[in-house]
Amino acid sequence: MPLENVEAPLPGKVLSVRAKPGDKIAEYDEICVIEAMKMENPIVAPLSGIIKELKVSAGTIVKTGDILVSIEY
Repeated sequence: MPLENVEAPLPGKVLSVRAKPGDKIAEYDEICVIEAMKMENPIVAPLSGIIKELKVSAGTIVKTGDILVSIEY
């Protein structure tokens, strides 16, 4: 099955992760929250599928373009 990588749209700190490997998710489900410039930015699934791999956890510092999660669809 093909994989879709979800990348960080901006640099910041991961505040929370709301999914784990094996979870079924729907399009627009919240995957995690990134804090950037004192604002909380929810990161949502671009498509429905199953979380294959989670590459971040709460407290992780990410840069723009870093892969957050891989979704199998």
